[in-house]
Order: sequence, then structure tokens, then C-alpha cells
Amino acid sequence: MDGISKNNAAETSRSGFFTKSRAAVSLLFLVNGFAVGSWAPKIPEFAERLQLSKFELGLMILVFGLGSLLMMPLAGAQITGRGSKVVCKVMAVLLLPMLLILTVVQNVWTAAPAIFLFGGFIGAMDVAMNANAVAAEKSMRRAIMSSCHAFWSLGGLIGSAIGGYLISHWGVLGHAEVATVLSIVFLVIAWPMILSDQPHPDEEKPKAKLPMIPLPWLLGMMALFCMIPEGAVLDWGALYLRQDLSASVTLSGLGFAAFSLTMATMRFAGDFVRDKLGAVMTLRVCTAFAITGMVLASLAPNAELAILGFAFCGIGISNMVPIAFSAAGNVPGLQPGIGISVVTTMGYSGMLVAPSAIGFAAEHVGFSAVFLALPVLLLVVLCFSSLARYADGIGGGGH
Repeated sequence: MDGISKNNAAETSRSGFFTKSRAAVSLLFLVNGFAVGSWAPKIPEFAERLQLSKFELGLMILVFGLGSLLMMPLAGAQITGRGSKVVCKVMAVLLLPMLLILTVVQNVWTAAPAIFLFGGFIGAMDVAMNANAVAAEKSMRRAIMSSCHAFWSLGGLIGSAIGGYLISHWGVLGHAEVATVLSIVFLVIAWPMILSDQPHPDEEKPKAKLPMIPLPWLLGMMALFCMIPEGAVLDWGALYLRQDLSASVTLSGLGFAAFSLTMATMRFAGDFVRDKLGAVMTLRVCTAFAITGMVLASLAPNAELAILGFAFCGIGISNMVPIAFSAAGNVPGLQPGIGISVVTTMGYSGMLVAPSAIGFAAEHVGFSAVFLALPVLLLVVLCFSSLARYADGIGGGGH
């Protein structure tokens, strides 16, 4: 039986570089990133429609983060009992109408629950698709996490790049309708190919417990400190370019687009780079790029240089989060669903902490000073970079 399993694994590794299951999970990442990228250029109009100050907008985005934080652990628990395939499908379907709903809300009382659900469905789907990617990595016996996150960034790039143009020419409702139709198309293609990873019933109860070892929590802290700068660019990049650097509507949308472009490009190369340099060295090099980019963006005298800084930051952040997620899915003695749930929940709490804190600080000192402070968090990631060695447990040179 062992011989048959090894032969099957070897055959999968040889013939399945881009299998149906890999294509499906890549499209799930694309849909999730596209939803987030489509939301980014809508934020200034959303704030104007509801007449929100920077701090009030920060509180509204805080509600987005709360939705994510509450739904992620619930998704992790569902994955242990039902598998990531079911959770991916349900959350993706629930996510589809949210951009349309956020486009038509007219007051805080309807916008708050809508943005809460939007954040919740984004976060829950994120946990499920990362768990599905780890399952696909193991079935294929090769690293695919960085390229999966590349598709998330590609989705973010497409969503943010076309968003400003569509909003300017077709209006916010036309933009939301186009984005929703494209998301449906992507999901329909992925639907029949999503990898089924139904767990064994006798493993369900142990999986539901929180881990009592420090490693997943440390990896979660690393993900958190990587994703706070990412959240800063997503939630405040357009407003920073528009208000502080006098960029046009279209140009202000290119901040997150440039960030997503370089991030996607480097993530497609990330698995190859990890195999050559190892996860630890890859993480260290990426962190140096992220620090350089954030400093450049914060000190830029014009929008063009700030966008270049965001592009450098995208190069850096590109493989930091995938490495943390891969490491979480390979913590010794811990089920992947639970490890990933802990790390994604802590990581995405960066989307909770950053918006309100940055909004409050920007009211007093401006965005430039806030962005200049963010590299301190990345220095902490650099200090713990040796933990990235657990990410080399999959798809490394030994396979």
C-alpha cells in the first residue's frame, strides 16, 4: 500500500504542475482579491456619500475588520467538520452581492451591517481558501501558496485598476454591476474543480480546540505585522494620494493597483524563489523591500513617487504573508485548519487595528507620518524571521 501511495504521489508531482484543484483554488483567491480591490477605489465615494470624516471612515472600516475577526474562527470550526470545499463555496456565494449592496446604502445604519457582512464573508472565505490551498499543496507535493496569493493580488490589481475608470465613466452602480458579473464568471469556472478535503469524523473534536503551543501565535503575530501595512495601503492609499498629494480620481486608484501589480508579479515567482533561497532568506529580503517602499511612500513629494513607494512595498509584502500561512499549515502536531485559522484571524486583525488607528492619527499628524511609522512593525517580523523555516516543510527541495 505504501508503494502505491508513493507512486501516486510521484505521478501527481510529475504530471500535475497546474491541476484542476490548483486552478480552482487560484480562481477562489482571484475572486476574493477582486472583491477587495474593487472596494478600494469606492472608499472615497463611500465616505463622501455618507459624509464621513477620516476618523468616522476609520470606524466604519473597523466594522469591516470586526466582521472578519468574528467570521474567521467560525469558518475554521466549520472547515474541521465539513472541509474547506463547502465553506469556500458558501462564503463565495454570500460575498457576490455585497459590492452592490454597499453601493446603494444611503446612511450609516444600513452601511454598518453591510460592511460588517462584507468583511465577514471576505475573512471566512479567506480562511477556507487558504486551507484548501494547503490541501492542494499536500496532494500535489509542491509549494503553491505564493502563487495562490499571487492570484489574490492579481484580483486586487484588476479590481482596483479598472475601478477608478469604471466609476469615472459608468458611475458607482455601473462599476458594482460589472464587478459582480465578473466575480460570478470566475466562480462558475472554479465551482466544479474545487478540491474536496472532507476530514475524518474521529479527528473533528481535537481540531476544534485552540492550540496551546506558542508557534502558531507567533506566526500569527508575524502575519499581523505584515498585513497592517497592506491594510494601510488598501484603506488609506487612495485617500492619501487624493487629499495629501492632490491626485485625480483615476490616479488615486493606481496606488493600490501598483502595490497589487508588484505583489502579484513577485508572488508568481515566490514558490521558485523559496525553493532556491529557502523561506527564511526569502522573508528577510522581502522585509527589506517592504521597509524601503513604505519609507519612500511616506516621504514622497508627489503622487507618482508615492505610487512607486507602494509598488516597492508590494514587492516586499508579496511573499511574507504566504510564507506565514504555509508555516501555519505545517506546524508539527497541529491540524492545518486550526493553524491557518489562528494565523489568518490574527493577520486580518491588522485590517481591524490599522484603519481606526491610522484614521485617528491622520486627523492629527497626517498620513505621511503614520506611513513612516509602519516600518517599525516590519522590523519585528525581521527579528522572528527564523520561524519561516516551517514553511519549507512543503514543496521544498526534498520533494
